[in-house]
Amino acid sequence: MNIKHFACFLITVFLATYIVNTNWFSLQAIIYHAQEGFVNLGLARQSQIDTNEEHHSQTGKGDEEGRFGKVAASPNSQNLTERGIAPKYSEPLRPWAIAAKKNLPPGEPGKDFTPAVVPNGVKAEYKVIDGVKVFHLIAEPIEWEVANGLVIHTWGYNGSVPGPLIEVAEGDKVRIFVTNKLPTHTTVHWHGVLLPCGMDGVAGLTQPGIPIGETFRYEFIFPDSGTFMYHPHDDTMTQEGMGLTGMILVHKRESNPKKRPDRDFAIVLHEWTIEVGTSKPNPFEMTDFNLLTMNGKVMPATEPLVAKLGDTVWIRYGNLSAMDHHPIHLHGYSFKIIGSDGGWAKDKSVLLPETTVLVPTGAAKVIEFSANNPGDWVFHCHMTHHIMNQMGHDLPNMIGMQIGDLDEKIRKLIPGYMTMGTTGMQDLTKTGMPIPPNSIPMLGLDGQFGQTVLGGMANVLRVREGITTYEDPGPYHFPDGTVAESATKAELKRNGIHP
Repeated sequence: MNIKHFACFLITVFLATYIVNTNWFSLQAIIYHAQEGFVNLGLARQSQIDTNEEHHSQTGKGDEEGRFGKVAASPNSQNLTERGIAPKYSEPLRPWAIAAKKNLPPGEPGKDFTPAVVPNGVKAEYKVIDGVKVFHLIAEPIEWEVANGLVIHTWGYNGSVPGPLIEVAEGDKVRIFVTNKLPTHTTVHWHGVLLPCGMDGVAGLTQPGIPIGETFRYEFIFPDSGTFMYHPHDDTMTQEGMGLTGMILVHKRESNPKKRPDRDFAIVLHEWTIEVGTSKPNPFEMTDFNLLTMNGKVMPATEPLVAKLGDTVWIRYGNLSAMDHHPIHLHGYSFKIIGSDGGWAKDKSVLLPETTVLVPTGAAKVIEFSANNPGDWVFHCHMTHHIMNQMGHDLPNMIGMQIGDLDEKIRKLIPGYMTMGTTGMQDLTKTGMPIPPNSIPMLGLDGQFGQTVLGGMANVLRVREGITTYEDPGPYHFPDGTVAESATKAELKRNGIHP
């Protein structure tokens, strides 16, 4: 169909519309739209010719730009502008294209940003080749120690759960090779990162799955600073449930250290079902999770966070649990929630102070506070079952039961029998009974005043005055008269208390 025929067709359609809907359009408007269509059709055809000529004259350039997601303005808009006609619409530059135009050098830790701290974890190694940071992730079966006495056989990246932290600066170009040593195909999805569709890592939709034994290349620019994650998008339930998770920190470039956090911690939250005495996670479980981890560890194996008095502290949480949200409560402090995997708060002054941050599954949150209160401060999930280790959810409720001589009678039939749980969970931890192989007690940390009934998704923030390094300083020394203690009878009488 040539232009004349197409013009006649448009006029016929518009006139028919006018006759049927006389109250919608005026004949003048119909003629205007028809004329505009003729002009745009001709210009579009010429633009396509010009675009083809330009493409042939720049062979090879487009391939390199495409790898890092460079997107120019639409050819139609460009040609209209060249002809002195202002385009009615123009295609905006994508975020990665804007970053590519800046052509920033690779960000340097210390110079451009404060390096993050990964308690119990590691950072991904990289090398810089032609201005590109090159990483290598290996998805593979691994053996992982969740806590002393509990080793699991699961899947991870580069030998760890979660995988190594990918730490870059905004505007960094990256080339990430992913080798598949799993017994099935996989991908990697860069959760929250704005990038070209072909790099999104969704098996079957944006790429084929990475076959067993093969290595794929992902190549893109991190356009924005933020807190992101990575995980498979290929049988996600199974592969994430087996531990294939990781975090990405994209730092804002800031040469002035005073405008950065002094301590920047990264923590991945995860949940597992591992039957007592076994070593393999069950990724098909939907409700009964009995190990809740921070960076792959449960308390008491979680590595304390250390800060100097007066430090500005960031803690970044990423939740890649299968089913549960986690309200993480920090003792001794209030903080502000300054960011998420979607971006940053524009004005911190209007943010409300918080003591608990809800980290939904599939989301990341960043909190900020000044370490102005020395001590050992626990922070933990406030889902109370999430701070018990290998707790079964089908235990009978024995609280408050008066067992009398029941145990003595049952021991005549079952030697060594002992009723447990009549006062809660704490008495279950003091029996001295042996635990099954490859399992851990429900108890958590050994403190100065005894053992805490606190395990699972929990850790300790140690804030100290006068320390010169960030090595674990050990338990806090309490100033005299600052620890809760037994009240004397005289005190009770003096205060009118009659227990």
